Amino acid sequence: MKMYKISSLAMGMLVLSSTAYADLKNDKITLKPNMTIQYNTKQKSVDSLNQMFSEGEFYARLRMNTFKWDWSQDTAGTNNKALGLGGSFIYKSAKLSGLSTTFGLYTSQNPSFLRMQEDEVGSVKAGKDTFSRYDTGATGEFGMSVLGQAYLQYDISKTSIKIGRQLFESVFTKSNDTKMIPNTFDGVSATIKDIPDSIIQLGYFTDQKLRDHTSSHDVLAVSVDDNTTSIREDWNGNDDSGVNKSLTTDLIGNDNKLIIATLTNKSIKNLKANVSVAIIPDVLTNATLEAHYRINVGGDLVVAPGFRYMQQIDNLDSATNVASLKGSSSVDGYDDPTSLDSSLIAIRLDIKDKAFLFRLGYSAIEDAADIIAPWRGFPTAGFTRAMAQYNWYANTKTYMARVGYNFDKAGIIKGFNIFARYAIQDFDDSKDAVQADSSILHLDAMQNIGKNLQAKVRIGLVSADDDIVKENLGGTKTDVSYNEYRFELNYFF
Repeated sequence: MKMYKISSLAMGMLVLSSTAYADLKNDKITLKPNMTIQYNTKQKSVDSLNQMFSEGEFYARLRMNTFKWDWSQDTAGTNNKALGLGGSFIYKSAKLSGLSTTFGLYTSQNPSFLRMQEDEVGSVKAGKDTFSRYDTGATGEFGMSVLGQAYLQYDISKTSIKIGRQLFESVFTKSNDTKMIPNTFDGVSATIKDIPDSIIQLGYFTDQKLRDHTSSHDVLAVSVDDNTTSIREDWNGNDDSGVNKSLTTDLIGNDNKLIIATLTNKSIKNLKANVSVAIIPDVLTNATLEAHYRINVGGDLVVAPGFRYMQQIDNLDSATNVASLKGSSSVDGYDDPTSLDSSLIAIRLDIKDKAFLFRLGYSAIEDAADIIAPWRGFPTAGFTRAMAQYNWYANTKTYMARVGYNFDKAGIIKGFNIFARYAIQDFDDSKDAVQADSSILHLDAMQNIGKNLQAKVRIGLVSADDDIVKENLGGTKTDVSYNEYRFELNYFF
């Protein structure tokens, strides 16, 4: 594997870096490290329908996301760029007999001076979520505005039920709101906290709306592109980067449902355990078991080991090749290309105090099928996944180190923190469709400016092998080395 040519600046950032983000917090919201929003203003309880809406609360946000992606080799792709300018307006009504409603309008616009041409949108990588590739291909227009949230909520005791388009955070699903518009789901969910030390989440979702879509689509199926028009029909279905391209609407239909059940328990001191199940009827079942244990060494010093085990079960029983995420024709090196059965295990060890954290992580995917995860809840997240990386292909092993320092919590620089992680990704050389082995250095620096503004810089430096021979197709795997740069601003009012 090629060695990194790390600049002195990058090395310095690695030495000083921190995994602990500083939340941006004001009177109305808290922006969490994973970009989810916690609302700090409590919904009022009122006595009339008129008060239900007049006593509601608005939450406004302006944001900017800038992306630049440079491939090391021209054969890997086209260098690309993107800029999203926009924001969101969220309205939460007051509660009337436990009933309330939430609406969220989101927009992302793309100035012409920092975007690709219309015929180049397919080359955009990380920045593709700032616009809809399908809409641009169909109309020639950039930018999008969508109703990102629209749901009724009913609260009784410690149970909350939501019906409509909503965010749903779980092991499998995330809003992943890092690029202008969140990932949302249409359906019904319930969060139950009536059992001591436990949280139960239930979800039944009929559709998903990814970040770069203006309308909902199937929760799993890929739209079939017949190549008869210039418009990419596959961009109109579930085109998430983690989707299985062999699970087309022709094979599994376009009316699939996503059913989720999770139980998180903290009844044992210092232990947080989670059991979760996600089911696509007649296609697959994913089940996870996860646990993290906190050991207080002394003072602020904590040692925290954790693990995650996921089992993927084939409910499809198809004669079609489905094992590879890359599609039915990309199954060289898979022992049983018609099966979705697979599993993964991930472990980590954290050593942390008030401001510093050091993490070692490892993940291994069974040499069976690739893990299916098109809902933005990345299977290796929190253990070994680095920015923009997909390391849950079959027979992939990843080793990760993450270090850092939170200058805000240390009382050195208010609102500032920085972190880095270095990952070595060992993919299966015998699988021709899977990328070449690579390593990645990922750097994040964040500065809170007052209570309402946050600026963030993100850098990803990827070095990949260029001499992995394809065992079945001949030639060598593409050198997918690249440098990626992101700059983000968030302002809340």
